[in-house]
Amino acid sequence: MSIAMKIASFNINNVRRRLPNLLDWLNRAKPDVACLQELKSADAEFPADALRQIGYEAIWRGEKTWNGVAILARGVMPVVTRTELPGDPDDRQSRYIEAAVNGILIASLYAPNGNPQPGPKFDYKLAWFRRLTRHAATLNKASIPVVLAGDYNVVPTAQDIYPTTSYDDDALLQPQSRAAYKRLLAQGWIDAIRVLHPDAPMYTFWDYKRKRWERDAGMRLDQVLLTPDLHARLVDAGVDRTERGEANASDHVPVWVVLRDAARQRAKPTRGASTAPQPPKPAPRVQRSKPAATAKERRPLLVIDGDSFAHRAYHALPKNIMRAGRKSAGAILGFANYLLRFYQTEQPRAVLVGWDTLTAETYRHESFPDYQGGREFDDALIEQLDILPTLVAACGFANAKKAGYEADDFLAAAAAREERRGGITLVASGDRDTFQLASDATTILYPVRAGEIARITPADVRTRYGVDPAQVPDFIALRGDPSDRLPGAKNVGAQGAADVLRRHGSLEGALAAGRFAAQAKELRLYRSIATMDRKAPLPPLPDETPSWSKASALARTWQLNQLADRLAAMSEAQSRQAVRG
Repeated sequence: MSIAMKIASFNINNVRRRLPNLLDWLNRAKPDVACLQELKSADAEFPADALRQIGYEAIWRGEKTWNGVAILARGVMPVVTRTELPGDPDDRQSRYIEAAVNGILIASLYAPNGNPQPGPKFDYKLAWFRRLTRHAATLNKASIPVVLAGDYNVVPTAQDIYPTTSYDDDALLQPQSRAAYKRLLAQGWIDAIRVLHPDAPMYTFWDYKRKRWERDAGMRLDQVLLTPDLHARLVDAGVDRTERGEANASDHVPVWVVLRDAARQRAKPTRGASTAPQPPKPAPRVQRSKPAATAKERRPLLVIDGDSFAHRAYHALPKNIMRAGRKSAGAILGFANYLLRFYQTEQPRAVLVGWDTLTAETYRHESFPDYQGGREFDDALIEQLDILPTLVAACGFANAKKAGYEADDFLAAAAAREERRGGITLVASGDRDTFQLASDATTILYPVRAGEIARITPADVRTRYGVDPAQVPDFIALRGDPSDRLPGAKNVGAQGAADVLRRHGSLEGALAAGRFAAQAKELRLYRSIATMDRKAPLPPLPDETPSWSKASALARTWQLNQLADRLAAMSEAQSRQAVRG
């Protein structure tokens, strides 16, 4: 299924003063990413908590007076790649911030106004555009999808302003300003609004003076520019002009694009992500992840498939995210975002992260040599997988990794042990094989799309597949699993597998009834491969208090400063809570 991603840009013109407007628009428009400009807020005053309460994580670079930029992402933490426009180390104005979100590099920019012109402010504007053009050329050549969104403070053409001569001397309309913007487009950047709306004015700004909103005396200053590869994914684009008519409104309005998801070729397909037809059943309900236990309830054990989320992060984030020594860091940062998000949302009593051992085969490979055949891993990913357990341990959490076992086996063993002791378990994994673990005491946290987690219960498994969780290994054996190279029963797809299990109860029941006699040995083998080992060895899992400060220090040695700062802030919050508690 193709899932769209909505990216918006909004010059909010004082984020604290217009916070109610911003929150209301976010709740109604629901962009996956929102780029903000003209925050007019110091870093410490940025309303991150208010945004988090409605589901948005944020990065920002504030400035008390006129500038300031931010990137908000629904349900995920943007991975910062740059906090200033390169080319002038003396420029202290907060006009550019850049981050990776779900496989796209996104910049929020606020170009200088340049008035009065001629003069130093106009010279700064043109110099800033030259720096932007150089950096944009570098991004465009990097073979990664990029969005440059923001207030460009240029009226590109006469079509982009109401009929008037009153702005003839304004820096926004000067030939040099327009030429700077055209040089940017000449690199191949796509003006998304103009591509889909070639003839409409599409104004984004109406000055507060002289009733310009009431007269529709506007101009188009805010743009969303796309690399050519994103042009192919462009579904829709627009301007939320009615926001200008709201009380306490900014003089700008949001502009937005909707991008179709790219069909990604995974170096390592997620286990269980079958391409076989699915039963014509509704998908599991999707909701924002929420704490599984209140203060009066049992705190859950959280177990995480480390390989699943590391692979997901590696393939979702641009490959130009680096740490110390010019080593890749996308998988580390993306995995850390998942880990911290799960912890903060679920507040578990303890955390276990399970890992595959890529250098050793399991009994699955030994019994079926084609198992997971053809998978290749980038060296950069393998190197990050090797050190990610160090980050987990620094956080004070447990790792499980041993030759002969897969990450899923440790998750299954931990859930079984927790259930025996009367506890509850949350299993975080992008592998649908884990649906076999769903029970009254175990819920699967399954990532569906950007920022959204499906909480899979036994009822959801029945709704999706038409089978009970305990029947999932039999279902996989019959249906097959192309990602693991399991062929399944001949001429039996997902619907057929579910029908067989409804009729016979199990694979063994079907075999006893004479079904699939020629494939009996192979199908039993496939079921064995799909069944998780609930006796895999585990470390002790006592209740834990995270060591965020230790993890922050480790991230600092890797020069992952945004992650280090986030962990340090969590450590400080933990200390304050301990004093109060």
